[in-house]
Amino acid sequence: KSHLYNLLILVIFFIVSYPSSSNLSFDFYATSCPTAEVMVKNTVRSASSFDPTLSGKLLRLLFHDCFVEGCDASVLLEGNATERTDPANRSLGGFAVIDSAKRVLEIFCPGIVSCADILVLAARDAVEIAGGPGIQIPTGRRDGRVSAASNVRPNIVDTSFTMDEMIKIFSVKGLSINDLVTLSGAHTIGSAHCSSFSDRFQVNSNGKLTLIDASLDKGYAAELSRQCPVGASTSITVNNDPETPILFDNQYYKDLLAHRGLFQSDSVLLNDKRTMNQVMDFANDQSSFLDSWGQSFLKLASIGVKTGVEGEIRRSCSVTNG
Repeated sequence: KSHLYNLLILVIFFIVSYPSSSNLSFDFYATSCPTAEVMVKNTVRSASSFDPTLSGKLLRLLFHDCFVEGCDASVLLEGNATERTDPANRSLGGFAVIDSAKRVLEIFCPGIVSCADILVLAARDAVEIAGGPGIQIPTGRRDGRVSAASNVRPNIVDTSFTMDEMIKIFSVKGLSINDLVTLSGAHTIGSAHCSSFSDRFQVNSNGKLTLIDASLDKGYAAELSRQCPVGASTSITVNNDPETPILFDNQYYKDLLAHRGLFQSDSVLLNDKRTMNQVMDFANDQSSFLDSWGQSFLKLASIGVKTGVEGEIRRSCSVTNG
């Protein structure tokens, strides 16, 4: 109960403090499309039963949307030089699920539910389906009309970033250091291509392993080198969390304490005094992490939202109405 009370207070704070969020509400579709959230959840649940890795894909898709142009579904737009064409976004997944939910909603509630809301709700539901907390999310976002590949790199976190680089980007988005540590917990699910971490170690022609990043556990590095041998296919992926890869829990933070964070940007959380204590707290107390996740996710889903007469309600999530 205290968790729900704290979350409600945070929602009220956002709606009052951020003008762009002033038209978001919990009952936004109560009259116009009362079963909107149920239809999105059923779509995600059905797709997840066939693809247990979907939760990680949808969560990553939301991050890449909200950090560029705000949470306005700009990452979903197809075309030359759109966000989807940037190399950092070419490995994104989950688009088909969003498109499927949109098709259903257009049948029952044509022109009512935005792709931006669908993406936020789908990511929220994906976390819950994977074992994470259920979170109430205000809706009423509208879809953006701008999607440019040139906006991607300056706005997203790279896996090789230092703590200062990550703090700078999160701060610009209105997110705190606490949010940075909490939202990094998204890496408790999902997977990554070898190229995103292979520069942390080196294997010579004789098979000898050398750590380039000394913060990485050598046994874990050896395990990663076997999964990503030299010359391996670029399509190979590795689980972000080697222990419970499809369960949304606090194992990610336990992995960090064991120096088994997959990315350099993961490992720095343990090695920096500004974030070390929070990592240890989350590793020792899953409830603390899940409570914090609900609050930080709400902030993530409120970044740069378009409401009122801004943007549009797309008929199809991959193209603007114009």
